Amino acid sequence: MLTFCLFVIAIVSYLLGAVNGSIIASKYFFKKDIRELGSGNAGLTNFYRNFGTTGIVVVLLIDIAKTAVAVFLGWALMKIFGHGMVGKLFAGFFVMLGHAFPVYYGFKGGKGVLCGGILVLMLDWRIGLLCWLVFIIAVVFTRYVSLGSICAGIMLPIGTAIFGGWWLQVVLSIMCGLLLVIMHRQNILRLIAGKERKLSLGGKPEAAKERPQKEKPQREPAKFNVFEDVDDEE
Repeated sequence: MLTFCLFVIAIVSYLLGAVNGSIIASKYFFKKDIRELGSGNAGLTNFYRNFGTTGIVVVLLIDIAKTAVAVFLGWALMKIFGHGMVGKLFAGFFVMLGHAFPVYYGFKGGKGVLCGGILVLMLDWRIGLLCWLVFIIAVVFTRYVSLGSICAGIMLPIGTAIFGGWWLQVVLSIMCGLLLVIMHRQNILRLIAGKERKLSLGGKPEAAKERPQKEKPQREPAKFNVFEDVDDEE
Protein backbone atom coordinates (compact mmCIF):
# COMPACT_ATOMS: atom_id res chain seq x y z
CA MET A 1 0.00 0.00 0.00
CA LEU A 2 2.83 2.40 0.87
CA THR A 3 4.63 1.62 -2.40
CA PHE A 4 1.43 2.18 -4.36
CA CYS A 5 0.86 5.56 -2.68
CA LEU A 6 4.42 6.66 -3.43
CA PHE A 7 3.97 5.58 -7.05
CA VAL A 8 0.72 7.56 -7.36
CA ILE A 9 2.32 10.64 -5.77
CA ALA A 10 5.34 10.47 -8.07
CA ILE A 11 3.34 10.04 -11.31
CA VAL A 12 0.62 12.58 -10.53
CA SER A 13 3.10 15.16 -9.22
CA TYR A 14 5.34 14.78 -12.26
CA LEU A 15 2.43 15.10 -14.70
CA LEU A 16 1.13 18.17 -12.85
CA GLY A 17 4.60 19.69 -12.78
CA ALA A 18 4.93 19.19 -16.54
CA VAL A 19 2.10 21.70 -17.10
CA ASN A 20 4.19 24.83 -17.67
CA GLY A 21 2.61 28.23 -17.04
CA SER A 22 5.22 30.19 -19.00
CA ILE A 23 4.86 28.07 -22.12
CA ILE A 24 1.07 28.19 -21.98
CA ALA A 25 0.93 31.96 -21.37
CA SER A 26 3.50 32.77 -24.07
CA LYS A 27 1.63 30.72 -26.68
CA TYR A 28 -1.83 31.90 -25.62
CA PHE A 29 -1.14 35.62 -25.31
CA PHE A 30 1.74 36.17 -27.74
CA LYS A 31 1.64 33.17 -30.10
CA LYS A 32 5.31 32.53 -29.27
CA ASP A 33 7.22 29.84 -27.43
CA ILE A 34 9.10 31.28 -24.46
CA ARG A 35 11.77 28.60 -24.95
CA GLU A 36 12.74 30.26 -28.24
CA LEU A 37 13.17 33.70 -26.67
CA GLY A 38 15.75 35.31 -24.42
CA SER A 39 17.59 32.73 -22.34
CA GLY A 40 15.39 29.93 -23.65
CA ASN A 41 14.27 29.04 -20.13
CA ALA A 42 10.56 28.38 -19.65
CA GLY A 43 10.43 30.17 -16.32
CA LEU A 44 8.97 33.26 -14.71
CA THR A 45 12.10 35.43 -14.99
CA ASN A 46 12.59 34.86 -18.73
CA PHE A 47 8.87 35.37 -19.31
CA TYR A 48 8.96 38.72 -17.49
CA ARG A 49 12.07 39.86 -19.35
CA ASN A 50 10.44 39.20 -22.71
CA PHE A 51 6.78 40.06 -22.14
CA GLY A 52 6.62 42.14 -18.98
CA THR A 53 3.59 41.78 -16.73
CA THR A 54 1.11 40.80 -19.46
CA GLY A 55 0.14 37.20 -18.85
CA ILE A 56 2.31 36.88 -15.77
CA VAL A 57 -0.74 36.24 -13.57
CA VAL A 58 -1.51 33.17 -15.69
CA VAL A 59 2.05 31.90 -15.20
CA LEU A 60 1.80 32.39 -11.44
CA LEU A 61 -1.64 30.80 -11.12
CA ILE A 62 -0.72 27.70 -13.11
CA ASP A 63 2.63 27.07 -11.43
CA ILE A 64 1.33 27.82 -7.94
CA ALA A 65 -1.80 25.71 -8.39
CA LYS A 66 -0.02 22.66 -9.79
CA THR A 67 2.54 22.71 -6.97
CA ALA A 68 -0.09 23.21 -4.28
CA VAL A 69 -2.25 20.35 -5.59
CA ALA A 70 0.72 17.98 -5.86
CA VAL A 71 2.10 18.80 -2.40
CA PHE A 72 -1.34 18.52 -0.83
CA LEU A 73 -1.84 15.13 -2.49
CA GLY A 74 1.53 13.95 -1.19
CA TRP A 75 0.69 15.11 2.32
CA ALA A 76 -2.82 13.57 2.27
CA LEU A 77 -1.67 10.13 1.10
CA MET A 78 1.42 9.86 3.28
CA LYS A 79 -0.40 11.18 6.34
CA ILE A 80 -2.16 7.82 6.42
CA PHE A 81 1.21 6.28 7.32
CA GLY A 82 2.16 9.08 9.70
CA HIS A 83 4.63 10.73 7.29
CA GLY A 84 2.82 13.77 5.95
CA MET A 85 5.95 15.92 5.65
CA VAL A 86 7.76 13.17 3.76
CA GLY A 87 4.81 13.12 1.35
CA LYS A 88 5.10 16.88 0.82
CA LEU A 89 8.80 16.68 0.00
CA PHE A 90 8.40 13.60 -2.18
CA ALA A 91 5.64 15.27 -4.19
CA GLY A 92 7.59 18.52 -4.28
CA PHE A 93 10.60 16.83 -5.83
CA PHE A 94 8.55 15.23 -8.61
CA VAL A 95 6.55 18.36 -9.39
CA MET A 96 9.87 20.22 -9.76
CA LEU A 97 11.20 17.38 -11.91
CA GLY A 98 8.12 17.60 -14.14
CA HIS A 99 8.52 21.36 -14.43
CA ALA A 100 12.18 20.98 -15.43
CA PHE A 101 11.64 18.06 -17.83
CA PRO A 102 8.01 18.23 -19.02
CA VAL A 103 6.82 15.26 -21.01
CA TYR A 104 4.28 17.49 -22.82
CA TYR A 105 6.93 19.86 -24.19
CA GLY A 106 9.80 17.66 -25.29
CA PHE A 107 11.34 17.50 -21.79
CA LYS A 108 12.47 21.11 -22.06
CA GLY A 109 11.01 23.24 -19.29
CA GLY A 110 11.97 25.67 -16.55
CA LYS A 111 14.19 25.49 -13.49
CA GLY A 112 11.54 24.92 -10.84
CA VAL A 113 12.20 28.02 -8.74
CA LEU A 114 8.56 29.01 -8.26
CA CYS A 115 7.60 25.38 -7.61
CA GLY A 116 10.30 25.19 -4.96
CA GLY A 117 9.15 28.48 -3.47
CA ILE A 118 5.59 27.20 -3.04
CA LEU A 119 6.87 23.86 -1.70
CA VAL A 120 8.84 25.45 1.15
CA LEU A 121 5.84 27.57 2.18
CA MET A 122 3.62 24.48 2.34
CA LEU A 123 6.33 22.42 3.98
CA ASP A 124 6.74 24.51 7.13
CA TRP A 125 6.21 28.25 7.47
CA ARG A 126 9.56 28.58 9.28
CA ILE A 127 11.46 26.82 6.50
CA GLY A 128 9.53 28.82 3.94
CA LEU A 129 10.31 32.11 5.69
CA LEU A 130 14.01 31.22 5.92
CA CYS A 131 14.33 30.22 2.24
CA TRP A 132 12.35 33.19 0.95
CA LEU A 133 14.29 35.59 3.18
CA VAL A 134 17.60 34.28 1.83
CA PHE A 135 16.27 34.53 -1.73
CA ILE A 136 15.03 38.11 -1.31
CA ILE A 137 18.21 39.32 0.38
CA ALA A 138 20.41 37.79 -2.32
CA VAL A 139 18.31 39.25 -5.15
CA VAL A 140 17.97 42.71 -3.56
CA PHE A 141 21.71 43.08 -2.95
CA THR A 142 23.00 41.44 -6.14
CA ARG A 143 19.99 41.61 -8.53
CA TYR A 144 20.84 38.06 -9.59
CA VAL A 145 17.67 35.93 -9.48
CA SER A 146 19.74 32.85 -10.22
CA LEU A 147 22.00 33.45 -7.23
CA GLY A 148 19.01 33.98 -4.96
CA SER A 149 17.45 30.75 -6.24
CA ILE A 150 20.64 28.79 -5.69
CA CYS A 151 21.04 30.15 -2.16
CA ALA A 152 17.42 29.30 -1.34
CA GLY A 153 17.89 25.78 -2.72
CA ILE A 154 20.94 25.28 -0.51
CA MET A 155 19.03 26.66 2.47
CA LEU A 156 16.16 24.16 2.08
CA PRO A 157 17.92 21.09 3.58
CA ILE A 158 19.63 23.31 6.16
CA GLY A 159 16.28 24.71 7.26
CA THR A 160 14.73 21.24 7.28
CA ALA A 161 17.49 20.00 9.59
CA ILE A 162 17.33 23.08 11.84
CA PHE A 163 13.60 22.74 12.40
CA GLY A 164 13.63 19.11 13.38
CA GLY A 165 13.39 17.17 10.17
CA TRP A 166 14.46 13.54 10.48
CA TRP A 167 16.98 11.95 8.14
CA LEU A 168 14.55 10.99 5.34
CA GLN A 169 13.08 14.49 5.26
CA VAL A 170 16.57 15.96 5.09
CA VAL A 171 17.52 13.58 2.25
CA LEU A 172 14.42 14.52 0.25
CA SER A 173 15.05 18.22 0.86
CA ILE A 174 18.62 17.74 -0.37
CA MET A 175 17.24 16.15 -3.54
CA CYS A 176 14.93 19.14 -4.10
CA GLY A 177 17.68 21.67 -3.41
CA LEU A 178 20.20 19.78 -5.53
CA LEU A 179 17.80 19.63 -8.48
CA LEU A 180 17.37 23.40 -8.24
CA VAL A 181 21.12 23.96 -8.17
CA ILE A 182 21.75 21.56 -11.06
CA MET A 183 19.15 23.35 -13.18
CA HIS A 184 21.17 26.54 -12.62
CA ARG A 185 24.51 25.04 -13.66
CA GLN A 186 24.87 27.37 -16.66
CA ASN A 187 23.98 30.34 -14.48
CA ILE A 188 26.70 29.32 -12.03
CA LEU A 189 29.26 29.34 -14.83
CA ARG A 190 28.09 32.78 -15.95
CA LEU A 191 28.18 34.08 -12.38
CA ILE A 192 31.77 32.91 -12.03
CA ALA A 193 32.65 34.52 -15.36
CA GLY A 194 30.82 37.73 -14.43
CA LYS A 195 28.47 37.40 -17.41
CA GLU A 196 25.19 36.65 -15.65
CA ARG A 197 22.36 39.08 -16.44
CA LYS A 198 20.91 41.11 -13.59
CA LEU A 199 17.23 41.59 -12.95
CA SER A 200 15.92 44.94 -14.13
CA LEU A 201 13.10 46.14 -11.89
CA GLY A 202 10.60 48.74 -12.98
CA GLY A 203 11.92 48.94 -16.53
CA LYS A 204 10.29 48.07 -19.80
CA PRO A 205 10.42 44.44 -20.92
CA GLU A 206 13.03 43.60 -23.47
CA ALA A 207 11.95 43.02 -27.04
CA ALA A 208 10.99 39.40 -27.50
CA LYS A 209 13.90 38.34 -29.64
CA GLU A 210 14.30 34.79 -30.81
CA ARG A 211 17.36 32.93 -29.71
CA PRO A 212 20.04 33.09 -32.39
CA GLN A 213 20.59 29.88 -34.27
CA LYS A 214 24.08 28.49 -34.27
CA GLU A 215 25.64 29.03 -37.65
CA LYS A 216 28.13 26.70 -39.17
CA PRO A 217 31.55 28.31 -39.48
CA GLN A 218 32.24 29.31 -43.03
CA ARG A 219 35.57 28.52 -44.59
CA GLU A 220 37.39 31.48 -45.97
CA PRO A 221 37.89 31.31 -49.74
CA ALA A 222 41.30 30.18 -50.76
CA LYS A 223 43.59 33.06 -51.54
CA PHE A 224 45.43 32.91 -54.84
CA ASN A 225 49.10 33.61 -54.58
CA VAL A 226 51.10 33.89 -57.80
CA PHE A 227 54.23 32.76 -55.97
CA GLU A 228 52.71 29.49 -54.76
CA ASP A 229 51.51 26.39 -56.55
CA VAL A 230 47.73 26.69 -56.91
CA ASP A 231 47.30 23.04 -55.89
CA ASP A 232 48.85 23.55 -52.45
CA GLU A 233 46.48 23.73 -49.44
CA GLU A 234 47.18 25.69 -46.28
